[in-house]
Amino acid sequence: MSALQQKIEQAAAVLRQAAREFAPVTFANSLGAEDMVLTDLIAKHQPDIAMFSLDTGRLPQETYDLMQAVRVRYRVPLQVYFPDAAQVEALVARIGVNGFYDSVDNRKACCHVRKVEPLQRALAGKKAWITGMRREQAVTRGSLEVSAFDADHGLQKFNPLLDWTNAEVWEYIKANDVPYNALHDRFYPSIGCAPCTRAITPGEDIRAGRWWWEDPQNKECGLHVGKSMPLKRV
Repeated sequence: MSALQQKIEQAAAVLRQAAREFAPVTFANSLGAEDMVLTDLIAKHQPDIAMFSLDTGRLPQETYDLMQAVRVRYRVPLQVYFPDAAQVEALVARIGVNGFYDSVDNRKACCHVRKVEPLQRALAGKKAWITGMRREQAVTRGSLEVSAFDADHGLQKFNPLLDWTNAEVWEYIKANDVPYNALHDRFYPSIGCAPCTRAITPGEDIRAGRWWWEDPQNKECGLHVGKSMPLKRV
């Protein structure tokens, strides 16, 4: 058995455990390369796991194209959550349309309105959620575990691809003809909102194109930071 096949089986086992022990469980699909691997794995191994995505209102066209491709390719429905319009209007009135460039506080306020608050609604009533986070992605993710209690949201959190390498993610995508964001072919390894994402140059960290004007030690949007305590690895 190849190393990748072993990791595929381990990830499938994590998905089965999540669905068996923590129903209802949902998958937070950001439509990045890792999340497209999970989309494919869920469709093949645990299609009863719900799946959602957050439309911040500032996504690249290529991400919307991928949303539609997921709808066509997979029978697992992708539910899309949007930010509260009144909160977006208040934020823009206070900091401006692109005020998130002016300070870390402004950027985090924008992320809260456009991502964190919709996430809270998406997770309401769930006992667990699944993400495509990997340790290799960023220095802020080095202490993650495959399974941990998310104290901030009050539910279990699973990261089935935690120990996958970027090369393994792309090997799976190519081998299984998984659809992916066209921006990846233009040197965008990590894709978020259009104004906060840029292409990277050879040798840069894979998340260097996200909030590139900030300290890499603190570059998280708020979806995955908090008081969660690690539990036993799966």
